[in-house]
Parts: sequence; C-alpha cells; structure tokens
Amino acid sequence: MSRVKLRETGFDDLYIIETQKFGDSRGYFSEVYNYRDLKSLGIDIQFVQDNQSRSSFGVMRGLHFQNAPYAQTKLVRVLSGTILDVVVDLRKNKKTFGQSFQLEMSAEHNTQILVPRGFAHGFIVLSDSAELLYKTDEFHYPECEGGILFSDRALKIDWRISPEKMIISERDKKHPLLKDAVFNF
Repeated sequence: MSRVKLRETGFDDLYIIETQKFGDSRGYFSEVYNYRDLKSLGIDIQFVQDNQSRSSFGVMRGLHFQNAPYAQTKLVRVLSGTILDVVVDLRKNKKTFGQSFQLEMSAEHNTQILVPRGFAHGFIVLSDSAELLYKTDEFHYPECEGGILFSDRALKIDWRISPEKMIISERDKKHPLLKDAVFNF
C-alpha cells in the first residue's frame, strides 16, 4: 500500500503529492520521497540532483525552465515558511499550453509539487523567509536555461504581493514575454 497520495491539477503529468506525517510529543517523522511508492502510482522518475534555496519575504524567483535535451522534471517541497509556487505549461501540444497553475505550499502542509519537463517554474515567498528543496531528473546546464517574464499579463498570475514589495533579480526582470520566449517543448 502506497503512503503517498497524488492529487490531479488539470494539467497532464503535473501532480500535487501528499505524504503522511506521523507526530507525537517528540516531534514528527515523514518519508517525503520513496521511489517505489511513486512508481506504484505510475511515476517512474530517477532524480539526479537536489537543490536547496533560502529566501526572504517578497523574493520572487522565476519563471525558469531548462530546454531539451536537458529539460528537467522537478519535485519541489518547502522545508520552512510559506510560498506561492507557480508553473506555466510550455508544451505546445497540450490543451493547457500557456496556462499557469499556482499552489500555496508550506512545511506544515507536507505537500510537494511534481513539475514535469516542459513547464516554467517560479515561486514567491509569502512568509518572513522560506527554504525549499527540489529534486531534478537532469543536471543543470546553463546553456539550456530559459525564462518567461513573471509579470506577463497573458499568464494571469496573481503573485499576492504588490510588485513594489517584490525582490527580483535583474535577470528575472529581463525574461521575455511568453509570446517571445524561445523553448523547445
């Protein structure tokens, strides 16, 4: 019996993953990743790299992707704090192409999001600070990096924080609009 639950999102291959948390007066224990459990649910992905980031309130990172042949699937979870996680479907052959999906995530909720290849990914920190851990099924290749402008009106993303309170890298401010971006999904 699997200790993992998958929730559908309305996007092919984009899942919210819920794992069990067992707690008592000492604290809690949670098995947050188990290859066998995910495989039993039809997700057969071999992850090769873990990335961790810590950011303060208002930091917005994204919307990033890595083009083929080194496109990445990501399994994202929050270690501390609260974020709004946002993805945009860049797969031209899908009915959800160009649409965004967002999910508020925190360490307390014990949820993860499985972001398949062909999506741009980003997040904004809603709490004082937040720490994220995400697995990827492909290594990072800077020459394959790409991005979509976070404020592209065509994406209809409500980041929940006004732009003047956001902390955004110069690189992320210069990404192209979706209609002008170069990607190969």
